[in-house]
Amino acid sequence: MTLYAQTPWRRARQIVGDLLVVGWVVLWVRAGLWVHEVVGRLAAPGRTLEDAGSSLSDSLNSAGDTVARVPLVGDDVRAPFTAAGGAADSIARAGVEVQDGAHQLALVLGLTIAALPILLVVAVWLYSRIRFVRKARAATRILDSAADLDLFALRALATQPVRALARVSDDPANAWRRRDPDVVRELASLELRSLGLRAPTRRMPA
Repeated sequence: MTLYAQTPWRRARQIVGDLLVVGWVVLWVRAGLWVHEVVGRLAAPGRTLEDAGSSLSDSLNSAGDTVARVPLVGDDVRAPFTAAGGAADSIARAGVEVQDGAHQLALVLGLTIAALPILLVVAVWLYSRIRFVRKARAATRILDSAADLDLFALRALATQPVRALARVSDDPANAWRRRDPDVVRELASLELRSLGLRAPTRRMPA
């Protein structure tokens, strides 16, 4: 499988493109982590609320246990402390819910901030690379099985700019019809370079 072009300029562009994509991914991963950290700080009030509720509940329950030992009226006196301790437990649970909500929000925002730009760029990059690999593989298969470069020369006549064809020959179509080996090879090389490939080193027979 041909992952990179054989021609130096296009191969260099592909490598630079790969490095830019890697840099882009790292950048947005760091951005997502930063957003996750910043939004996660919203959990701090929840932790404070949980600690305060738990501490108050413990104190009220302890006080209720103490007054419960008072003869005759202990149970009656304990009831308000128990009720207040239950309310403090509710405050602690509310603090836990605030923390859970903040953590979930931080996770969703962090993933969204990082994933959307990463997926967009990686999808375009992946499509471009797969397209190149398929074209290069098909061209290489033809080069391996064909005795000459005539097909690529013909494709060059059909697809390459007129200015590029004129640099090969004043009349490239007639030269191709005459099977001019030098012109056919130059035309084929022109087409192969556009695919990021080099023409074989062997020369065509006249």
